[in-house]
Amino acid sequence: MPLLSPDNSQISRNQSFRSLEMVTLDMDKEFDQLPFGVDYGRLENGLVYYVKCNPKPKKRASLALAVKVGSVLEEEDERGVAHIVEHLAFSATKKYTNHNIVKFLESIGAEFGPCQNASTSFDETVYKLFVPIDKSELLSEAIQVLSEFSSEIRLSKDDLEKERGAVMEEYRDNRNASGRIFDAYWTLMMEGSKYAERLPIGLENVIKTVPSQTLKQFYQKWYHLCNMAVIAVGDFSDTKSVIELIRTHFGHKYSALDPPPITHFPVPSHEDPRFSYFVEPEASGSAVMISYKMQVDEIKTVKDYREMLVKSMFRIALNRRFFKISHRKDPPYFSCSIGAYALVRQSKAYIMTSSCKEKGTLDALESMLIEVARVRLHGFSEREISVVRALLMSRIESAYLERDQMESSSLRYEYSQHFTDNKPIIGIEYEAQLQKSILPDISASEVSKFAEKLRTSGSCVIQIIEPQASAIIDDPKNIVTKINKLEKERSISPWNDEHIPEQIVKSKPNTGNIAQQLEHVNVGATELILSNGMRVCYKCTDFFNDQVVFTGFSYGGLSELPESKYFSSSMGSTFAEEIGVFGHRPSVLMDMLAGKRVDIDIEVRAYRRTFYGDCSPFYLETALQLVYQLFTTNVTPDDEVIKRVMQVKEEAILARERDPYTSFANRAREINYGTSYFFRPFRISDLPKVNPLKACEYFNTCFKDPSTFTVVIVGNIDPTIALPLILQYLGGIQKPPEPILQFNCDYIKGLPYKFPKTVTREVVFSPMVEAQCMVRLCFPIELKKDTMEEEIHYTEFLSKLLETKLLQLLRFKHGQIYSTSVSEFFDGDLPCLTGDIRGDIRIDFSCDPKISLKLVDLALNEILRLWEEGPSDQDVATILEIEQRAHENGLQENYYWLNRILCSYQSRIYSGDVGTSFKNLDEGRSKVRKSLTPLTMQLALQRIMPSKNQHTVVILMPQTSWFKRLRSLSQWTLHGIDAKILAGIAGLAVLAVGLRRYSRKS
Repeated sequence: MPLLSPDNSQISRNQSFRSLEMVTLDMDKEFDQLPFGVDYGRLENGLVYYVKCNPKPKKRASLALAVKVGSVLEEEDERGVAHIVEHLAFSATKKYTNHNIVKFLESIGAEFGPCQNASTSFDETVYKLFVPIDKSELLSEAIQVLSEFSSEIRLSKDDLEKERGAVMEEYRDNRNASGRIFDAYWTLMMEGSKYAERLPIGLENVIKTVPSQTLKQFYQKWYHLCNMAVIAVGDFSDTKSVIELIRTHFGHKYSALDPPPITHFPVPSHEDPRFSYFVEPEASGSAVMISYKMQVDEIKTVKDYREMLVKSMFRIALNRRFFKISHRKDPPYFSCSIGAYALVRQSKAYIMTSSCKEKGTLDALESMLIEVARVRLHGFSEREISVVRALLMSRIESAYLERDQMESSSLRYEYSQHFTDNKPIIGIEYEAQLQKSILPDISASEVSKFAEKLRTSGSCVIQIIEPQASAIIDDPKNIVTKINKLEKERSISPWNDEHIPEQIVKSKPNTGNIAQQLEHVNVGATELILSNGMRVCYKCTDFFNDQVVFTGFSYGGLSELPESKYFSSSMGSTFAEEIGVFGHRPSVLMDMLAGKRVDIDIEVRAYRRTFYGDCSPFYLETALQLVYQLFTTNVTPDDEVIKRVMQVKEEAILARERDPYTSFANRAREINYGTSYFFRPFRISDLPKVNPLKACEYFNTCFKDPSTFTVVIVGNIDPTIALPLILQYLGGIQKPPEPILQFNCDYIKGLPYKFPKTVTREVVFSPMVEAQCMVRLCFPIELKKDTMEEEIHYTEFLSKLLETKLLQLLRFKHGQIYSTSVSEFFDGDLPCLTGDIRGDIRIDFSCDPKISLKLVDLALNEILRLWEEGPSDQDVATILEIEQRAHENGLQENYYWLNRILCSYQSRIYSGDVGTSFKNLDEGRSKVRKSLTPLTMQLALQRIMPSKNQHTVVILMPQTSWFKRLRSLSQWTLHGIDAKILAGIAGLAVLAVGLRRYSRKS
């Protein structure tokens, strides 16, 4: 492989940071209020613009219209209107009607979703587009779309009626346990402020009944150009032409002469802590949240910037303590962390959150408060702060190395924050100089002082969440009093840190050799077969200066296990990770890796065992050392760790059983895949079947034989540096004397996958606090082995076609869902070469329970129509464009190339030459793309989903009375339930109700 140019090598890039000059610190120096490195200005009509040329990704632009208008400006009868206006922007404007904006975006490959959407918060609304600009007219029309949003949203009665259902579904989706917990906490935290009563989603009654005239009044009152900014970041040839396009589409617009000022609503402080004891029967677990509200800090000077770094160091240091406490014997919580969050424009909060065992919330609260008090009394040690300093220095080094390779969407977000929140943009070069100059001077005592800000007497809010009440509201109050007393008496002992080894690998292994080397020119990769049998393929790229990604896999996994061994073995990797899969306990390894940009994880699945991760090129040796440790470490059960892991597992099972979606998901899985232990989740009754010793023994065999593993590495690799490291740490793994878990991929045991032979439809009634409904439709697919790879591409195109058409039908035409997802499942990626592949196409959407059956009919009728008539030319053109644009973006990403190379190895057409496999897969994609027409799509649908009368429908419904169930089931008779059976059920129901009434009377 040719070496990378010296300018792009990791050594020169790291040296460029380490030779970066430090600056003379003038703490009173003020930052420029103008954003650095972007063309910034204001049109005569008041519109602000930010325009920047940025080459990543190529031929793409990230655009936004930021509006300083959010839900806090709503009147009582408008609660939810700001969000509804945002929805209707994509429905119709003066130029675009009938969701033609969405159709235009999809026609150019800009798929409707997170990138082509908008968000409404308390203080702003931001419309976002991510579009290709390889044709000159595309950028102009995309900016015109933003121009339409600014002043031409139609907001008609008909538009509103069509969209109410979609907004209502988004509202309903938020009415789960997490939504209720957040709403209650937010209301308590913001008590006394208008923000407490202005959640962006609004009120159900307003969503259902608000007239279009109210929307128009809100839109006309607040949507003024002086409250807006256009942001354009992309692979432009110059910025002047983009600014001219903004002038062309916005310059002729004028706002009202005297628009109302944007009101700023204060969040009052309070001395006494506020308490909430929230019992949520569907909660995912017991938890404690402690918030400390503060005014947002404006970073105007170097001193302000320094204080921001001090606060960041405090959070990191405290989080590291929390992590270590959570890994002790009988810990007070399973996890705990503190973060800084911007609440609203003028307020932020430091929020500590912990999850703990049931009935353990008071212990968790006490431990959290004690740890903050411990810092106030004894501070952090210099060693702790040196670790944090190294971590922050590493982060800014990485940002500096990637300064020319930032994604346009990241820059767009920065400029949006500058406009809406006045966050300064000083440039990454200057920021790197500042941190390099400031961080060494920040002491442990200075960081520790910030704990004084986190007292319960300063705007503190404490919420305890439990699925079942185990305490009373006075209990957390008493704990606060107790900790204050202990701190006053100085009865809290200092922190006792553990010893941290210096070396990950105690003794370096003997270097292996290259048994064979192959160059795959079409992939741009080099393949090595090492002396221990491990296969390593690496590809050098310059997409990112500070990124290397890697994955190693071997065939054979949990599918090979009988039920007697399954439950223990499936817990093996969980035990191992907590014991120390890389030779050191997690809490120790965390400190050993401080300042080193390395992340690695493991997974044992049905058919494969995998390790994967990413690192900075500068720390490639550390990453490979961890892989070496993975293969050479034998984990043995540790009673304390086993107890903690099993407790977490039990709590997770209990939490899952409280979730109303669980019974739905379990039943859908059982109907579609059968009752095998492979497909059903862990139950409480399965926990006694877990033998920790057997679990660890199984895991120790999973990553032992290097000759069974293939490793793919992609990124900014300098082979002259990387190759010796690969030979030492991967080549140095000793091959065992006897083969361990060596499987021929042709004979991997398949999961007992059994899809029903006929139509199966079932309603799952589940008790729930608020009505939720989920629909899942599944269609079996079977791909013939001879045309497997092409059929996989056809299946992916069909999934995208179905998703697009169902969204158009159920969201844009009928306005009854918020989103839908269509995904394909290929029998768990069974690698066997000798048979056909089975799987299914799955369609999921949530909706109003009352109309779920109607929507199932609509979806099935649309699929039948496509089956019988085929899609339109425009449908095919749209999905081709979406796929092509995603492919073009992916070609600029390391992870995309990593996955393509892995797929080439794991493909059923792979026969020892990854270059040939890669070529055939690429040609297969091109062949399918060229052949795609309405007719070939129709034929593919008929071929891959051959039976119109073989599918499953499972619907989650809220548990109701028998009579209400019967009323819904009477509609279900249209879908094949025998009338006699229904009559029998009705008779039994009447009898049951009669007996129940009689028993009550008795």
